[in-house]
Amino acid sequence: MTRTLDTTELNDLLGSLTNPTALAELGVLVGCLLLAWAIVRLLRGRAPTAGSIWFGERIIDGVLFPMVALALAFGARLLLSASLKIAVFKVAIPILVSLLVIRLAVRVLRVTFPDAHWVRVIERTVSWIAWLAVVLWITGVLPLLLEAMDEVSWKVGATRLTLRNLVEGTLTAGLVMVVALWISAAIEKQLLRGSGDDLSIRKIAANLVRALLLFLGLILALSAVGIDLTALSVLGGAVGVGLGFGLQKIAANYVSGFVILAERSLRIGDMVRVDNFDGRVTDIRTRYTVIRALSGREAIVPNEMLITQRVENLSLADMKVLLSTTVQVAYGTDVRELQARVTAAVANVPRVLKDPEPSCQLAEFAADGMNLTINFWIADPENGQGNVRSDVNLAILDLFDREGIEIPFPQRVMHHIGVDPAAGKGGE
Repeated sequence: MTRTLDTTELNDLLGSLTNPTALAELGVLVGCLLLAWAIVRLLRGRAPTAGSIWFGERIIDGVLFPMVALALAFGARLLLSASLKIAVFKVAIPILVSLLVIRLAVRVLRVTFPDAHWVRVIERTVSWIAWLAVVLWITGVLPLLLEAMDEVSWKVGATRLTLRNLVEGTLTAGLVMVVALWISAAIEKQLLRGSGDDLSIRKIAANLVRALLLFLGLILALSAVGIDLTALSVLGGAVGVGLGFGLQKIAANYVSGFVILAERSLRIGDMVRVDNFDGRVTDIRTRYTVIRALSGREAIVPNEMLITQRVENLSLADMKVLLSTTVQVAYGTDVRELQARVTAAVANVPRVLKDPEPSCQLAEFAADGMNLTINFWIADPENGQGNVRSDVNLAILDLFDREGIEIPFPQRVMHHIGVDPAAGKGGE
């Protein structure tokens, strides 16, 4: 269908739907739908693809099914028009077009904003508008409605705007933004697929592609609405200056985010310490970085802070981390012989590295005993440090119990000096 139906054509269409040939058209249409389902099922495979825009959770709720069904129905209509008076396909093709628009908008919004509550409202709005447009198209009311909307106009400067232009432009702008979100989501998914050391570079590329496509979509959307972009140059300059002063911190955070991703001083998975907060970098956004501590707490750190302040990265060049613990032994213990036994016991702890090997050093002579410092390395700080230090301490304690080595505790000896009573009286 290239145009709407007038009253006479609508009556003819209703009459044609009661003819026996309409049953043949209906059979062909059902065959087109079944063939479209089979094609999409063959392309998708047995298992559903999670988060797929083309296939959806089920076969019929993706974008590909109405697209294939529309192509098959349009081809069948061209073939049957030579021998039959078309009736069913005049109704079916606009319905399939409306279904394609609904599926496109719904699937893109669900994949782009999976946790947003307002997506459900937009889905229902798009569905109602699409089905209403089909009904108005088939009944021939749409041209009359468009003419009435064209008569409602107003002037904005030298530009004349009508209600029809505003509605059509808004619908076109919405479609352009949906397509831009679809393309950006597909490119981002391809860029972030897999894992490796170049994850940060792929993350910045995905952010840049999304920002560029959304900017181009916004420009096309404004043009579709009928806004002259050249008229916005002066206003845009003034707004830009105001935003530049008012959003300095936000702009600094965005620039810092791209700098961090580009120079790779921080990477996703690194163990860092920022402002006395230890944790693992779980995500690097354009404005902030998420650091998750081993206790489950998460810190959202502005990217500017990571550029201007000191950041300790425990795994920038090497994931190995040096830990230490102390123990005290009594005076008289053979420290030289004990050092070898302690290092051997510590080396048998599962998470302690053999290379570099642990070390045991005589740190100081204390009041109650000799302090030993045991140093050891681990390669997985993200799994915790207190637990491996506890295992090392338990291994040392077991060694001391087996060898009968004493861990001294504070002792104080008090000497009581007696006073002779006779000497005291003699002095009086």
